[in-house]
Amino acid sequence: MSELLQGTLDMLILQTLRWGPAHGYSIAQAIRAGSRDVFRVETGSLYPALHRLEKRRLVRAEWRTSANKQRAKYYRLTPAGRRHLTREQSRWRQLVHAVRALMRPRGQEG
Repeated sequence: MSELLQGTLDMLILQTLRWGPAHGYSIAQAIRAGSRDVFRVETGSLYPALHRLEKRRLVRAEWRTSANKQRAKYYRLTPAGRRHLTREQSRWRQLVHAVRALMRPRGQEG
């Protein structure tokens, strides 16, 4: 299941950045590890999403030196990004609840 619903990648990136600033590769690795290898974010999807989030001012970026002495762009969550993430998590929970309800055998409640 490597394909994500539209908007889900943004939410996963924002969630990852709640734990602190990170560069693109570490964001992708955190999503992969956190999903137990279900979601594998390719660079062709990750960086456009990061740029989109930066343009919307949900994340901020700055150049730093990584642990392996490489220059890397680090992203961090902004206050607006934190608020957006909270709203998206609420919508996601509603979606999961609705799908779960639809997946129950007919006539079975709660």
